[in-house]
Amino acid sequence: MAEKICTHEHNHHKHCIDLEQNASKTLIVIIITLVTMFLEIGFGYFTRSMALLSDGWHMGTHAFALAITFSAYLIIKKFKDTDLFPHGTGKITALAGFVSSLFLGLTGIFIIFESVMRFINPLSIVFNTAILVAVIGLVVNGICLVVMECGSGEKDYNFKAAYLHILADALTSVLAIVALICGKFFGLYFLDPLMGCVGGILIIKWAVGLIKDTTLELLDIHK
Repeated sequence: MAEKICTHEHNHHKHCIDLEQNASKTLIVIIITLVTMFLEIGFGYFTRSMALLSDGWHMGTHAFALAITFSAYLIIKKFKDTDLFPHGTGKITALAGFVSSLFLGLTGIFIIFESVMRFINPLSIVFNTAILVAVIGLVVNGICLVVMECGSGEKDYNFKAAYLHILADALTSVLAIVALICGKFFGLYFLDPLMGCVGGILIIKWAVGLIKDTTLELLDIHK
């Protein structure tokens, strides 16, 4: 039987999280992400492609964020029936989601910074390799999103943060593919950094929303 944890709010509504299911989904996505990371880094060294190398290490940052999510589930499972958390372990998911959302926000800021630098100091783009990397990233993230979509728990901010990390990566891949195709075939090179700024802004918006939700949960402030 699936293992669940439940939390109660001031209005006596009960929110249950399928601990085992969400942990399993997260672990599957971590494995997919790590396999892709090692393949891209290895292939990047073999082909001397900086685009593949950078995307491989970028995958590593997402694996780290997902590891935070999975670690929170392990902590909950270990201590949920102990006296260490007399009021339950529900806050752990909110805390992990808060930390992960900070990383998400920093990712958005970094993308905007890099995009602005590309406006100031444009770099030549190896379009074929860059498009290949973006497509690989989109396919991998698409698979991960399908896996994560099956997760449960409306109030599981930990799981939501992991989902948003993958969604953010998928978004940047889509925007990159559009920009790179326009650059390759129509000479619209400015679209690459422009799409980067757009993606970064959207990612920061998601992060701020999640930071707000998790902060309210951690401080027991109810709207």
